[in-house]
Amino acid sequence: MKKKKLQEVKATVSEMFELPKEITLNMPKMNLIGDSQMLVENHRGIIEYTPNLIRVNSTVGVIKVQGDQLNLRNIAAEDIMITGKIKSIEFV
Repeated sequence: MKKKKLQEVKATVSEMFELPKEITLNMPKMNLIGDSQMLVENHRGIIEYTPNLIRVNSTVGVIKVQGDQLNLRNIAAEDIMITGKIKSIEFV
């Protein structure tokens, strides 16, 4: 109960001061460059990794990336770079 109330307060403060929600609410931020490169920030780890499917855990659920010849180019504590032919991105 308190955790939900705290999230609501953070969201309100974020909107009042126009702060980025990915920082104040620790939400994932994704940058897509065409259909060949995707940067996921604020992730919670990799769940599954194959050449056709990458599933990344986040605070809002699982981010499912499907495509061809998918690779993890950069894996850091805060961000992941996915390259290859990206066909779909889905929140599960």
